[in-house]
Amino acid sequence: MRLLERMRKEWFMVGIVLAIAGAKLEPSIGVNGGPLKPEITVSYIAVATIFFNSGLSLKTEELTSALVHIKLHLFIQIFTLAFFPTTIWLFLQLLSITPINEWLLKGLQTVGCMPPPVSSAVILTKAVGGNEGIVITPMLLLLFLGSSSSVPFTSIFSQLFMTVVVPLIIGQIVRRHIKDWLERKKPPFGAVSSSVLLMIIYTTFCDTFSNPNIDLDKFSLILILFIIFSIQLSFMLLTFLFSTRNNSGFTPADTVAIIFCSTHKSLTLGIPMLKIVFAGHEHLSLISVPLLIYHPVQILLGSVLVPTIKSWMVSRQKGVKLTRPTV
Repeated sequence: MRLLERMRKEWFMVGIVLAIAGAKLEPSIGVNGGPLKPEITVSYIAVATIFFNSGLSLKTEELTSALVHIKLHLFIQIFTLAFFPTTIWLFLQLLSITPINEWLLKGLQTVGCMPPPVSSAVILTKAVGGNEGIVITPMLLLLFLGSSSSVPFTSIFSQLFMTVVVPLIIGQIVRRHIKDWLERKKPPFGAVSSSVLLMIIYTTFCDTFSNPNIDLDKFSLILILFIIFSIQLSFMLLTFLFSTRNNSGFTPADTVAIIFCSTHKSLTLGIPMLKIVFAGHEHLSLISVPLLIYHPVQILLGSVLVPTIKSWMVSRQKGVKLTRPTV
């Protein structure tokens, strides 16, 4: 009974496994030109659905009030879009001489370029009682990744605009007119996006399993898993040490937001983005593997660390209150 309850709670993780297994069993259904027609249903309709859903659920009024914490958001953006990808790039220069699969290493680089998710980082931050981090513009991510893609930049930009920006704007416009209804009914936005994302993952791996020339060795996969665990723990520790310095100017609540939002990466945004940037690439699924691993690892580490970080934050806040002079 507990197992079923756990599986129901983690249905998306189970769905990823089933999607990949389904693609392995019958890849012909989801390949380009197959019955699902992913070149249309996934590349345009599915991706647009995810971002329309995001626009519909995005509470702009909350983002506006969150912009008051300029220093916090600036730190998260710089760490996520500058320090993180640069550090990964330097690290990969060393890993390039190892026998690890080169496409998994490229996938590790794309992980470094991803923005933090709206969901997991914010949920974990709220679970502790900290401040929310800001959503980083996906346009910058695409510009960064575009240079390493075989797809022309103009093509990337036009598809990005049509399947990401336009649906996001339309979703925000629609939200303004049905805001009260949305607040009252609370539609399952997360479940909708996750379900569509499973379809994208399925078709991506259908292309892989239909190509006999692609082989993924277990040694590379195990090493990538270990590297991802190490990267997350190291960066969480680094952000904690930096944000708790005496002259940092960050509160304990800010530190919580920094730890989670600076080190977590968006799967919901990342997979559609990779689908656009590496459209038609035969190794797209291998490039996607590190991000697919990173997602459950960040949830697992976050869940394990929440009680410890919460107790630290409470003790620090009590310490601040005790040392604050009374008037």
